[in-house]
Parts: sequence; C-alpha cells; structure tokens
Amino acid sequence: MRLRLIPDNTNFNFFRFAPATFGASVVLVIASVIAFFLFGLNFGIDFRGGTTIRTDSTNEIVVSDYRAAIEPLGLGDIVVTEVFDPTFDADQHVAMIRIQAQEGQESIAEDTVENVRAALLAIDPAVTFASVESVGPKVSGELIQKAVYAVLAALVVIVLYIWLRFEWQFAVGAVVALIHDVALTIGLWAVFQIKFDLATIAALLTIVGYSINDTVVVFDRARENLIKFKNTPLVDVLNMSANETLSRTIMTSGTTLLALIALLVLGGDVIRSFVFAITWGIIVGTYSSIYVAKNIVLMLGVKRDWSKEKKPTGNQFMDMDT
Repeated sequence: MRLRLIPDNTNFNFFRFAPATFGASVVLVIASVIAFFLFGLNFGIDFRGGTTIRTDSTNEIVVSDYRAAIEPLGLGDIVVTEVFDPTFDADQHVAMIRIQAQEGQESIAEDTVENVRAALLAIDPAVTFASVESVGPKVSGELIQKAVYAVLAALVVIVLYIWLRFEWQFAVGAVVALIHDVALTIGLWAVFQIKFDLATIAALLTIVGYSINDTVVVFDRARENLIKFKNTPLVDVLNMSANETLSRTIMTSGTTLLALIALLVLGGDVIRSFVFAITWGIIVGTYSSIYVAKNIVLMLGVKRDWSKEKKPTGNQFMDMDT
C-alpha cells in the first residue's frame, strides 16, 4: 500500500478563477516593481560595503551580548555570528562581526575599531581581535553586478532547457513564472525593508531552481497527456495534468516547508532572512507553476502533432488487388 494524499479521481478545476488569479499576479508584479523603485532595497554589508572583525576568546560567545555591547556606538547595521570549526581548540571561541561602511569612509577608522574593542572587553576581558578587514564601495558595487548576472544567467539557462525539452510556449510560461517569483520576492523585501545581502541572492537562486522543478513536473505530465488525448481541449488537459501531479506537489512543498518553518523558528537571526526568503519562494513558486505558467501556455496554445502519423505496415504485396 502507498500513501495517497489526493484521491486518483480528483478533478479540481484550477482554471475556474483563471482571470482573477492571473490578474492578481499581474497586479502584484507591477506593485513589486513600483515598490522597488519607490522604496529601494535595504542592502546589507555585502552590497553597501563595511568591515569584518574576527574575534577570538577563551570564553563562550553570547551573540546577543556582543550585539548589545556594540549597538550603543551608533555604527549602523551590525551582524554578529559565531564561527564553528572542528579544528578549533576546546577553549577557542571565534566570532565574526560585520559593521556597515561609515559615511564618507573607505574603511573603518582606527578609533572606531578601538571603541568596538573596548565595548567587547567590557563584557569579555579575554576577547582579542584576530583580524580586521574592510570592503569598500567599489567591491560592494561589483558584488551587486555579479549577483544580477548570476540570477540572469540562471534564468537564461533554464529557458534554454525548457525550450529544448518542450516547446517554446512552455519556455515562455516557465520564464514568466520565474520572473513572477523573483519580482514578488524582491517586492516583499522592498516593502518591508528586509535586509538584502548575498544570502538573499543565494535564496533567490534556490527559489528559481525549486520553482522550475515544480513547473517541469507539471509540464512533463501535460506533454504526455497532450500526446495521449489529442482531441481533448487544451484547458482540460492542463487541468488534468495539474490534478495528476497535485499529490506530488503537496508532499514535496509540505515536507520542505516543515523543515523551513523549524529553521525559521529555531534557527536564530543569522539565517532567518535566508530561510524566510526560501519559505516565501516555495509558496509563490508552487502557486506560479499552476496559476501562472500554465495560464501562459493556455493563452499561447500548443500544437498537438508531436508524434508522427504511423504509416500502415505490411509486405510488398499488400496494395495489390486480389
């Protein structure tokens, strides 16, 4: 016996409210673009430039205490993370402190470093600064450029893959769904001013991969059904394909979300924005694979003559009159 979350005879009409769902997606994408230009993104240290301080201590590190000690200095965005490595000694505790670039400074000033050192010494007399490294505006600008190129390159490769495996209509539907997912994620980050850093870029690439995986599963079943049911209307074939893959979609998305929610609640501040981005991406990615990608395919239409017409078989005398 196998677990069946969805009965085999399920026939949920995903296209019943197609104008409303697709219209809502269009409105949200436009709103996301407006929010991006209106509010901008809250870039993290990776993209704004800043300084990274590596500390060593024989005492255990309490991240919240480190952050509370530095915040009164008024240095802006501060990220404190504890570093774990099996090669460390038993009494070796390492932390990475990232401080945003200060106004009009290429790198953090010496007196600022000393102020940070004094603040940490007040709560941990054993702390030492192993290294101090700065990322200037030029380097952070290059990181932004490379991040944009990475996302665009992923989209291009995915479109080529879908185009070669299926038909151009499917490729258009897939890329529109991916743009929908990325746009809504960036729009959400702009509206709520969530920190946008390299971890968010990694999350965006993860979202793109997850979304296209779900879309390909539905498209693959749709292609099989289009060959099998040549006279069935396209909307019915797409609806049938979505229903046939619904159990897989729920199980995959559901189990992934369970793990992500656990990380979101228990993972701490360091990975919260990354996990939240992926969680949001799975939700919109699952939605777009059904209500955006297939709607585009339905609008463009698909040819139904993939399989060549079979020629009659027989011997060389089959056409002779008897």
